[in-house]
Amino acid sequence: MVIANMALLPLRSNFKGPAPRTDAEVDIIDEALMYFKPNIFFREFEIKGPSDRTLIYLTLYITECLRKLQRSPNKVTGLKDLATLALSRQLPIPGEADFPLNNMYKAPANKQEEETMRAYLQQLRQELGVRLCDLAFPDPSTKPSKVIVFYVGVF
Repeated sequence: MVIANMALLPLRSNFKGPAPRTDAEVDIIDEALMYFKPNIFFREFEIKGPSDRTLIYLTLYITECLRKLQRSPNKVTGLKDLATLALSRQLPIPGEADFPLNNMYKAPANKQEEETMRAYLQQLRQELGVRLCDLAFPDPSTKPSKVIVFYVGVF
């Protein structure tokens, strides 16, 4: 399924949302986390389809999460910070004036498509936050891994 020109892909997630559930070993969130490091070094990314736009959105969101995690003293606080960020209605979606990559995305065609997109992006953000905290905090009682947080400085 496609919303505007962004793919609505299945997720391994227990969070409520429009994405169908999958039992596949790797989903789009895993891909975004696996390819984050190489993707942030590309100045231009060739978009071959709607799935690439979903991957780009997640890459952009990971950078926001890493900025938040820099100030988190432990995993519990990191999870709370990222949950708050994921649920924020302040985050712009494609088509809104504050969205940084509007030249690559179409705006939702109508109110129903906008609500579906908002719900899907929220579902992506919630699941990504949990998985990113698992990577960033190998020891739940300490600060995030310097290796993970390093990538914020690349931007």
